[in-house]
Parts: sequence; structure tokens; C-alpha cells
Amino acid sequence: MRFGLLARRGGFFGELISWMIRVVIYDICITTISEVLGVPRFVALLIFLGILAAISFAGYYVKQRNASGFED
Repeated sequence: MRFGLLARRGGFFGELISWMIRVVIYDICITTISEVLGVPRFVALLIFLGILAAISFAGYYVKQRNASGFED
């Protein structure tokens, strides 16, 4: 492995493209929320972040409930 960490992670351009794809997907979600609910983009951003927080909390709750006393 001559290139080390960059070779395993896809390199700079792979990371850049991955980041740009995520930004585009998030922008599509925020724009859709904004247009459907008729609210400003900042309010749509807060709604989107609230949805992500609710999903992560639900996942954490299910994980803790099913962990049977063991912690990661």
C-alpha cells in the first residue's frame, strides 16, 4: 500500500465528490420542505435538522432497549 490512507478512502477527489453529493441531497430535501410547507429555507433547515435528530434519537433508543445491559 504505497498511498496509505488516501488510497483506502478514495483520495481527495473521491472525498470531495462524496461531500458534494451529500450537500446536493440535503439541499433537495430542504428545498422540498420549504416549497411544500411554504416556509423560508431557514425554517425548512431547522425542520430538517429536527427530523434528523428525531431519527437519531429513535435509533439510539432502540439500540439501548435491545442492548440488554451491554454498551458499545
